[in-house]
Formats: sequence, C-alpha cells, structure tokens
Amino acid sequence: MKGMNAQTGRTLSGPDHVRQSIITILTTPVGSRVLRRDFGSDLFNLIDHPTNEAWFLDVYAATLEALEKWEPRFRLKDLTAERGDAGKINLYIDGEMLINGQSITMDGIQVTI
Repeated sequence: MKGMNAQTGRTLSGPDHVRQSIITILTTPVGSRVLRRDFGSDLFNLIDHPTNEAWFLDVYAATLEALEKWEPRFRLKDLTAERGDAGKINLYIDGEMLINGQSITMDGIQVTI
C-alpha cells in the first residue's frame, strides 16, 4: 500500500507507511474526526490517570485495540509506556509488519501522546 508522507508530501510505502499510520492512529483521539468518529485511540483519556499497574494495562489495551482495529498490517509484540513531561505518555512499540505474507520486524516506534 502506498500513501503520502504527512510532512513532505512525498510517496510512502512499506514500513515507512505503516510507521506513519501507527503514529496517526495512536495520536488521534476517538471522536475527533468528523466523518470517522470511531477512528483513533482512547489513549488521551489516560493522560491524567495515576501511573500504576492498572494504568499500564489500560494503555496497553487502548494501544492494542486501536492497532488491531485500524492497522491490520501490523502485529504488536512489545510495548513500553512511561509518563512523559507535561502530562504526556511516551510509547515505545515493537512488532511485526505483514506484507505479502512476509513478516518484517519493526522496532523502536516512538509515539508521544
């Protein structure tokens, strides 16, 4: 699948397109897109919650749910979440991309919510 780079306008494909798609999905609050209200993730609802085991499980569940629903080319393998500065959540994502039946490892995707 091909797409457009959100910063440069150039063509994107393969792992770069999947990486951009993951970042877009996770940084879009559910309900914020006018014609696609269910697109995005519920991570924004977790920003002000206490950072404890339950919080991590909620972050993992929201991330997994959003990626399974909106990015079928990617399979989440590992997720590290930490509280960032100024009420932000930092995510470090590892997984596999599935293209043409081949599995490609994608490590080190960093998303700040």
